[in-house]
This record gives sequence, structure tokens and C-alpha cells, in this order.
Amino acid sequence: MLTTTTADPTEQAGRVTVLGLGEMGSAIAKTFIDRGYRTTVWNRTVSKALPMVDSGATAAASAAEAAAASPLVVVCLLDGAAVDEVLASVDAAVAGKVLVNLTSGSPHQARANDRWARDRGATYLDGKIMGDAADVGTPHVMLSFSGPRKAFDAHGSTLGELGTVTYHGEEAGLAAVEFMAQVAMGYEILIGFLHTLRLVQAEGVDVAEFAERAASSVAALPPLLASIGNAVKAGEYPPDLGPLNVQAALMDDMISHRESIGVEAVRMREVRDLMNRRIADGFGAQGFSSLFELLTKP
Repeated sequence: MLTTTTADPTEQAGRVTVLGLGEMGSAIAKTFIDRGYRTTVWNRTVSKALPMVDSGATAAASAAEAAAASPLVVVCLLDGAAVDEVLASVDAAVAGKVLVNLTSGSPHQARANDRWARDRGATYLDGKIMGDAADVGTPHVMLSFSGPRKAFDAHGSTLGELGTVTYHGEEAGLAAVEFMAQVAMGYEILIGFLHTLRLVQAEGVDVAEFAERAASSVAALPPLLASIGNAVKAGEYPPDLGPLNVQAALMDDMISHRESIGVEAVRMREVRDLMNRRIADGFGAQGFSSLFELLTKP
């Protein structure tokens, strides 16, 4: 079950360490400092710690020294390779600590980090951030967490200082599953939108005006997404968007239109081919959601 929390402003501020002071890491550290937490910071480039020190943080000489300073150690770096390198330098200093990794990464990486932490006597919480650094500390930033519930309950209010927090469960990779899926959906939608703008522009239509109309149309998507999710979970596919037999009749026109004006049609061809396969298998009365059955990689 998912649990969403926000920070309790009356909670007594404690000690926290932040490893990594890039744009997001600096925003995280500054938020903790501003909320009265005794914050220790470390960054490979020492000069990046100076603004935090000016704001009231303590700069550690090494990542291990920083980790030893606080019961809660927050890591926010560029990528998984950077996390591996820093954790190797921290090693046994995390014993008895709660290690929270807010670096973007895969479920596989989260599970590996969890094993690494447990081998060193630490508790691991994997966290993922959706939002801009400028919005850290506001409800506009969404943070997903997974890992031991006891550790999350102990530090959820502190982590909630950074934004709106959702707990996804005990298994270490669950926050990364949520993050990767949410980000992937955004890219899938937006690249399709850019292709559509290319088509509209090629036909001489004002793309900005079309985008405003499209934004209004997107308001119909939330209930459709929910119904598709329910259909996939149940394995029962009503004719959402109409039966595939009817939808498929549109696809050749969609493809030929794009190709006639030099706009990439690869995604439309994929949809047509999936529809035709599903119809050939005898499921033409089902809806678009039934294409899910064909998406398993051979």
C-alpha cells in the first residue's frame, strides 16, 4: 500500500548528512539547513560546499567523515557509477546509519545498493525525485521511497521536508520502478507530441495554437489511463477507444498522411502492426488496452 506524507513542521530537527552538492544535492542540503537541521555536507569539489557552510552547514573532509556525523545519510549524485564510487570510499562508516539514495537509477541498482548497505550494517532506503531543484522543499517536488518500513517511519518526516513523499513498500527496487515508469511515460507522450507538431507544422497549421487545443484534449486522459490500468490488471479488455476492428481502419490513413509530408510514421506503423496481429488472433472486438498482451519481448 502506498503512503503519502508531508513534513511535520513541529518535529524537532535532528542531524542529517548530504553527500553530493550538485544542483539537486545543494537544494536538498539548503532545505535541511533552512529548516534547522544540523547538516553535514561533503562534495568531491570542495568549493561547492562553501555556500552551504556560509548557510550554517558543517563541511566534512571526506565522504566517510560526513557519513559518520549523522544517523541519516542522504546521497544525491549524478548517476549510479558515482554512487558506487562514493559508497566505496564510505564503506564501514555507514554502519548503524540509515542510508538514503536520492540518485536516479534502476531497480537493479537499488537492490544492489540495499545488499551493499546490509553487508555493512546499514539500513537502505531508495528514493527518487520528480521535480526541479528550485522547487525542493515545496509540495511540487514528488519523492518516492522504498525499503524497510521501520526506517521510513523513523525518518519520513525529515525526508518530507524536501517535498511530498510517497512510500511504495519494503522491497528496495519499488521506488525506482515507480520513477522509471513515470519518467518513461512522460518521454513516450512527449516524443509523440513532438512528432504530431511536426505533422501539424508541415500542413501549415500554427503549432502553438494546436498545442493549446491539444492540452485541452489531454484532460480526457486520466479516466482513460485508469480504465486501461484496470483492464490490464484484470486481463479483460473492453472496447476502449472502440473495437480494434474499427480502430485499425484508421491506421493506413494515419501512416500514409505522415509519409506523404515527410513525417516519421514509425510509431503509427507499430500501432497498426500490433492491432493487425491482435485482430488476426481473434480479438478484434477488444479495445486498445488489449495490445498489452503483445508487448512481452520474445
